[in-house]
Amino acid sequence: LKNPPVISFEESEYDFGTIIEGELVENKFKFTNTGKGSLIISDVTASCGCTIPKNWPKSPIKPGESGYIEVIFNSKNKIGKAPKIISIMANTKNNPTKVTLTGEVVGPTN
Repeated sequence: LKNPPVISFEESEYDFGTIIEGELVENKFKFTNTGKGSLIISDVTASCGCTIPKNWPKSPIKPGESGYIEVIFNSKNKIGKAPKIISIMANTKNNPTKVTLTGEVVGPTN
């Protein structure tokens, strides 16, 4: 690509801190196309089925434009610390681009 798009995230890692097992975490990863060509996101996948990417732009994002990739993490049966990696497949030079959800899931205290 002569003028490749570049996907630049405001934050590539979101730390949700400590949550109780069973809680849902939602985050929107904001990005901007800082390249010279239109950005096309073809797919967004997560490292485990507990993390669901949704609502990312399906139409091309022009240079200078921004968008969001929403992610929902379901902590049911996920006690411990393990980063959840979200891979963004797009027409960028470095593909896929990855962002991370991180934090700790603890058992309910009775």
